[in-house]
Amino acid sequence: MQDLKGDTSRRLLDWYDRHHRELPWRTNPAEGVKGMRTDPYRVWLSEVMLQQTTVQAVKAYFDRFTRTWPTVRDLAAAPVEEVMSAWAGLGYYARARNLKKCAEAVASGHGGQFPDTEEALRALPGIGAYTAAAIAAIAFNRKATVVDGNVERVVTRLFAIDTPLPAAKPEIRARTGDMVPDDRPGDFAQAMMDLGATICTPRRPACVLCPLKEECRALKEGDPELYPVKAARKDKPVRVGAAFVAVGPGQQVFLRRRPESGLLGGMTEVPGTGWTARLDGETGVCAAPFAADWQSAGTITHVFTHFELRLSIYRADMKICHEADDGWWQPVEKLDRAALPTVMKKAIAAAIPDAMRMKRKGQP
Repeated sequence: MQDLKGDTSRRLLDWYDRHHRELPWRTNPAEGVKGMRTDPYRVWLSEVMLQQTTVQAVKAYFDRFTRTWPTVRDLAAAPVEEVMSAWAGLGYYARARNLKKCAEAVASGHGGQFPDTEEALRALPGIGAYTAAAIAAIAFNRKATVVDGNVERVVTRLFAIDTPLPAAKPEIRARTGDMVPDDRPGDFAQAMMDLGATICTPRRPACVLCPLKEECRALKEGDPELYPVKAARKDKPVRVGAAFVAVGPGQQVFLRRRPESGLLGGMTEVPGTGWTARLDGETGVCAAPFAADWQSAGTITHVFTHFELRLSIYRADMKICHEADDGWWQPVEKLDRAALPTVMKKAIAAAIPDAMRMKRKGQP
């Protein structure tokens, strides 16, 4: 009997050897065949950064992290404020907090070496099933089933899986696992990702160039874009609140640090009201953090994963920079050194239009 699984894997790996993407965290296929594996630290760092983020957006951050902290021990020893600041702009800030915790766990509990099994990797802070499988396969060539959004798209089309996501995930994982070859499982995982990113794209897939077009059931049906089938999305709730930008002499901005837990935990902010993903905050000037001549600076909108936030922005020009136990004054030209998430950068930019243009050379 013809080995369809083997044929599929071989065609995909042959295509990957010729057409793989050149990425800064990746070992080229030819080197992998010779036994050279990618540094687990770089695999882990890239996979954490790539969650909910594009490859193009991640490259500059990855380069800056690996230049600043070349090894997991270096990252473990870094001040958490510096790590959060370097992460600012990538979003999903719990990833940055877990990144630091995981680096510390590897440095202290594993001698600075990442464990090489999925089970041991999953025991580390912030490493879930997907990331553990990716590290095990790519860095250690373990036979693991790696399924990201690109792989989901490829597999649902390949087998015409019409169960809507996320209910289809178990079948997708099972189908993917059946295709993983005994040799080069890491390259296979990356080949599936590359196929989804460059050929089997969400819109207008280049099916004529696909190495798996002969067995693709969705293509035989005539419309691969029908897959993956997704459950109807619910409208995101809209939350409101206010942010207060106090500007002191010499163009300094009053900042404070958010609580460690919760949304944007540990990040830097301008004072604001108590909005959350589930609750609105006050929107009026009566909620200002201290008395001043607060003037409206408009409204900004920021979209989080599960809700949309609309903030009323207020600015006050202060004659003196008063002392405060819960914050500090940061010169505008040094705002890029603060761990400001994107929503706070928007708030400051609304009040001080040129503030966020002052960035260090090379800042993403």
